[in-house]
Amino acid sequence: MIILYNNTALAFEDNFNISASSAIVMDVKTGRVLYKKNINKKRPMASTTKIMTALVALEKSSPGDMVKVPKNAVGVEGSSIYLKYNEKLTMKDLIYGLMLRSGNDSAVAIASHISGSVDGFVKLMNKRAKEIGARNTNFVNPHGLHHKNHYTTAYDLALITRKALKNKEFHQIVKTKLWIADRDGYKYFYNKNKTLTQYNGGDGVKTGYTKVAGRCLVTSATRNGVQLICVVLNAPNWFEDSYRLLDYAFEKYTPFHVIKKNSIIKNVSVQNGKKCSTNVVSKEDVIIPLTSNEKNQITKIVEIDEILKAPIKRGQKIGKVKIYLKDNLLYTTDLVSREDIDIKNFKDKVIDFILRNR
Repeated sequence: MIILYNNTALAFEDNFNISASSAIVMDVKTGRVLYKKNINKKRPMASTTKIMTALVALEKSSPGDMVKVPKNAVGVEGSSIYLKYNEKLTMKDLIYGLMLRSGNDSAVAIASHISGSVDGFVKLMNKRAKEIGARNTNFVNPHGLHHKNHYTTAYDLALITRKALKNKEFHQIVKTKLWIADRDGYKYFYNKNKTLTQYNGGDGVKTGYTKVAGRCLVTSATRNGVQLICVVLNAPNWFEDSYRLLDYAFEKYTPFHVIKKNSIIKNVSVQNGKKCSTNVVSKEDVIIPLTSNEKNQITKIVEIDEILKAPIKRGQKIGKVKIYLKDNLLYTTDLVSREDIDIKNFKDKVIDFILRNR
């Protein structure tokens, strides 16, 4: 039986009880924290580790790369896709096995292929974590089996997940309910994440469990153009906690269309062009979850990169618009040219001269 969870009509208090020791809800677009509980407490995170493993794998390899399974990837403790020594699989199949079935053997095969060793790959994971801003995170392995020096925080894990979800391949993988791998034997990879079938808008991302870490879950859901991440660590009621937190955030913060894609933001002068000015437009839709009171507290500041000189190409970056909630910068998006503007030729300059000197 499939139970579909929707927003409830209940108005939750900010400090309603959940079982999780640490929890966070974050807006993917802006990175704004919408709910928090012990978000900077370092904790083990079990197989949610694999979010970083998958991100690094996608950034450092190609989906069609053929991977030959090494001995150290066979029979790894815990969840498995039952790899065989010298078996050949595509990187794509291994990443699906990693994220849908939580294959620890898949994690080791991926790490060994990309870096030549697990330790080498872990260095890449830690380097990427620091680049993302996850400064209270340390990886010791690519699968999440317990080690005293393997930890993260709810906030860091949300940051890592936010970066991963902006990778289109990653997002496609984690919202897939079933993947059929190109191999003999164990090939049907059903996604363990019940959020995809139980929660309205659920589209990711990863489960995790060890005796020490407890039940850990990272979920994502998208409604009306807003995608939220929820992280719960050491959460006996992991799915229930996640659904309640997402319901809370979707109810308290509603979508506000701050800027529409291709909407005219400003008319800008152009030097030495066949046209003397051009309209600059937003490169993207900017939809931000806000409370009802916050919608009147949004300001936009337009910054143009420099004096514009022809030629200008349609879609060329011209500047940016910064979106503030009171004094807090929420988001920055690029402004681009709406049209091509060619440079003036000799004939154009002669005509301009005549018109100026009538």
